[in-house]
Amino acid sequence: MTARGSDLILERMMALHPKIIDLTLDRVWRLLAALDNPQDKLPPVIHIAGTNGKGSTQAMIRAGLEAAGHSVHAYTSPHLARFHERIRLAGALISEQHLTDMLAECYDANQGENITYFEITTCAALLAFARTPADFTLLEVGLGGRLDATNVIAKPELCIITPVSLDHEQYLGDTVAKIAGEKAGILKRGVPCVVGPQSDEGLDAIEQAAARIGAPLLIHGQHWHVTRERDRLIFQDENGLLDLPLPNLPGAHQIQNAGAALAALRHLQQPDTTHEAAVTRAYWPARMQRLRHGPLVDQAPGIELWLDGGHNPAAGQAIGAHLATLPARPTHLICGMLNTKDIDGYLRPLSGQVSSLHAVSIPDTLATLPAEDTAQAAQRAGIDSVIAESVSEALAQIADKDPQARVLICGSLYLAGTILQDNG
Repeated sequence: MTARGSDLILERMMALHPKIIDLTLDRVWRLLAALDNPQDKLPPVIHIAGTNGKGSTQAMIRAGLEAAGHSVHAYTSPHLARFHERIRLAGALISEQHLTDMLAECYDANQGENITYFEITTCAALLAFARTPADFTLLEVGLGGRLDATNVIAKPELCIITPVSLDHEQYLGDTVAKIAGEKAGILKRGVPCVVGPQSDEGLDAIEQAAARIGAPLLIHGQHWHVTRERDRLIFQDENGLLDLPLPNLPGAHQIQNAGAALAALRHLQQPDTTHEAAVTRAYWPARMQRLRHGPLVDQAPGIELWLDGGHNPAAGQAIGAHLATLPARPTHLICGMLNTKDIDGYLRPLSGQVSSLHAVSIPDTLATLPAEDTAQAAQRAGIDSVIAESVSEALAQIADKDPQARVLICGSLYLAGTILQDNG
């Protein structure tokens, strides 16, 4: 069946619930029961929550495990160009036929009942994982943790909570402590959890949740440490010291993501070969990704073109810090964001690193922030801004005035997905 087979079913699934986000587990449990509880038949699960770094940490763990010869399932969201990216079966993206079959089975089993798009597609992923042999399952939380559709695993092998910061406040709470408490909802009694760097209030909330249910924690700064020393990554825990190359994923924040991945691999007692592979072989698109091929690159060959899908204040800080490490070069942003995001908090850390911002609306996205609003936010952050009809138009305007500049397309994974699809 062509790609249209899965697309048609996904479109029908969108109509099963009026809200995009409606956090509860009742609908998921109902459908999983109708599917004979595939969540109970998975290979050992590593469950990953957090505000930033979930995907990068998952990618590093997967790279390490696969280097040791393990077959690995992986679930992530959202996708960038094609839905298939969300489901990786034993190392390979799910095929169109397999995806169509799993979606159809879940749609039929749901019998027209209310269920959100994320919930029913997560059930389809769990069903595919349960029916395909593998050694590990890497399960990334979609939103929050406690009421996320992935939080149906009775006893994971390991949990991970990456750094927690403000995001999705309308669903998770208006303080880091409240959000961290929601993320800590993935903790299970007796199941260890690797905890990445946290604010004091975030860590306190996680520790309280762990104490209530008896979940042992492996905490950054207490049980494991990671740092950059010259051009090496140094990791240390109770098992000793690792001296490794820097992560191939760019950005200083990838040091802490690598630390969490290494702490996980050490806990899983994986061989030494996994450690270097984790930091040197991971691939995670739209995270400070350098674009080197495609129509946009051809359009402005003198431009150094980058793409990043980060969309909250912590992501803005990470991007700003990374830009500061790059060789001096005029840097311009092409930015489009969703109207649910803290655009002022995102742009403030970038203001000292960029010369201008071209604001765009995200194509075919109802929740896009209008380009006019993005431009106004840039002005509030002290960044000169103009409005462009498209990324291509913005790039042409920048190249016309500054043909050797650095350009970062940023602000949303939805915008990044459009770029990867159109620039492939």
